[in-house]
Amino acid sequence: MHPPGFKNFLLLVSSLFFIGLSAAPQSFSPSLRSLSGAPCRLSRAESERRCRAPGQPPGSALCHDRGRCECGVCICHVTEPGTYFGPLCECHDWVCETYDGKTCAGHGTCDCGKCKCDVGWSGEACQYPTKCDLTKKISNQMCKNSQDVICSNAGTCHCGRCKCDNSDGHGLIYGKFCECDDRECIDDETEEICGGHGKCYCGNCYCEAGWHGDKCEFQCDITPWESKRRCTSPDGKVCSNRGTCVCGECSCHDVDPTGDWGDIHGDTCECDERDCRAVYDRYSDDFCSGHGQCNCGRCDCRAGWYGKKCEHPKNCPLSAEESTRKCQGSSDLPCSGRGRCECGRCTCYPPGDSRVYGKTCECDDRRCEDLDGVVCGGRGTCSCGRCVCEKGWFGKLCQHPRKCNMTEEQSRSLCESADGTLCSGKGSCHCGKCICSGEEWYISGEFCDCDDRDCDKHDGLICTGNGICSCGNCECWDGWNGNACEIWLGTEYP
Repeated sequence: MHPPGFKNFLLLVSSLFFIGLSAAPQSFSPSLRSLSGAPCRLSRAESERRCRAPGQPPGSALCHDRGRCECGVCICHVTEPGTYFGPLCECHDWVCETYDGKTCAGHGTCDCGKCKCDVGWSGEACQYPTKCDLTKKISNQMCKNSQDVICSNAGTCHCGRCKCDNSDGHGLIYGKFCECDDRECIDDETEEICGGHGKCYCGNCYCEAGWHGDKCEFQCDITPWESKRRCTSPDGKVCSNRGTCVCGECSCHDVDPTGDWGDIHGDTCECDERDCRAVYDRYSDDFCSGHGQCNCGRCDCRAGWYGKKCEHPKNCPLSAEESTRKCQGSSDLPCSGRGRCECGRCTCYPPGDSRVYGKTCECDDRRCEDLDGVVCGGRGTCSCGRCVCEKGWFGKLCQHPRKCNMTEEQSRSLCESADGTLCSGKGSCHCGKCICSGEEWYISGEFCDCDDRDCDKHDGLICTGNGICSCGNCECWDGWNGNACEIWLGTEYP
C-alpha cells in the first residue's frame, strides 16, 4: 500500500530522468564495451586516443600493435616466449638487448624493454664494466675477431668488449666483434632494409615468399604456392633440402670447388653425385671407384665389378662384406679412411708417401709433424703417428721440457690467457706453457682456449684425416683443400 501521490511522484521522476538523458551530450558509443561488458561511455576517438602512445597522431597503431583496445584500455596479446605488458603493451620481457647470447649480458635485468644494469656495469646491454682491470694489450686481444682485426674495424674496444660504431643511431652494426653490418641490406633505390620485402640478419637479406634478389628487389611472376610446388622434389622436400627455391626454380648447393658443374643437380636437386663416391675414394675424381658411371647418385658398374660403389671385383673370392671387414681393422672406415680397399687389401694414399702405412693404413706419421713440418719438435722420433720423446722432454709433439729454469711466478705469467685465467681454466701450467687437460681430448691451443670439436669433420674424421685441427680450423696437408680437408687438389692418383 503506497501513500497517496506516490504514483504521481514516480511519473515526475521518470520524466525528469528522460529529459536529463535527452539533454545530456551523447558521448558514448553503444558499439564499444568496457571490460565489464557494459556499453563504453567514451567516444571511439577518445577510446583510441587513450590506447595510443603520447604524441602519436590519429590512425597510428593502437596498443603498439601488441593488443586490442577496449574502451580506452589495452588488452595485451599473449605471445611466445613471453607476454606483452604495460599500460599500452609497450613492454615485453624478451625485447632487451643481448650480448654474447645473454640478455643484458648476464649483468642486469630486463625492465620494460631496457636493461637495468647491476652495479659495476653499463651499456645498452650492460656489457661494459665501469672499472677495467685489464691491460690495453689483453683488452685488444679479447676484441679481435677470427681474422685478428679489432672489432672488425667497425668499433672500438672497451675493456675487452667491442662498442660498435652506430653514430647514426640506427644500430645497424652489431655483434660481439661488430661483425654484422645491416647497412649491407639497404636497397639503394628505396633506401629500405631488404627493399621492404624481407628481414636482414647480419648483413644478409632473407626474403618474403614471392621476392628474391640480394636485397629482395625482384618479385616473382608466379604465386608463392606455385613456386613451392615446382620446387618440391619427389620425396616431398623443397629442392630435396639441397638447394634454394627462387621463383619456382631450384638453385642447388654447389659443392664443386672449381665452381663448375656441381655434385648436386637435377630440376629439384634430387641427384647427389656424392652418393657415388666411396668414403675411401675421396682422393680422386673418379666416381663409382673408377669402375662405373654415376647416374643421379646411383652407380652403374662396368663388367667385372659390383657393389654399391662398384668397389668389388667379381673375380675376388671374398664377398663385398668380407672384403670391407678385412680392410677395416680397428677403424670403422675401410683402410682407416686413408686408402682404397680391393678384395680385402688396402692400398694407402697418397701413394709413395711412406708416412702413411700399415695393413689397414692405420699409421699416419704426418700426425707427428707441426705446422712447419718438424717431426716431434726435433726432440723425438715418430712411431705409427705417435711421438717417442728423447730423455728430458714430453708432450704430444715433445714440446715440454721436464726440467724448468724459471720461477713459478714467471711460469704462471706466461700461461695466462687473454682474460687473465691460467690456461683458460682447462689445463695446467708447466715452464710457461699450458698442458691441456687429457680428459678433454678436444681442448687445445697455446692457452687451452681452443675446441677441436669446432673443426669440420668428413667421414667421421676431424679434418678428414688429411690435416690437423688448429684452434677450430683445419690446416690441410699439401694437396688437400676444403673446410674439412676433404677435397683432393693434387695429382690424380692412378
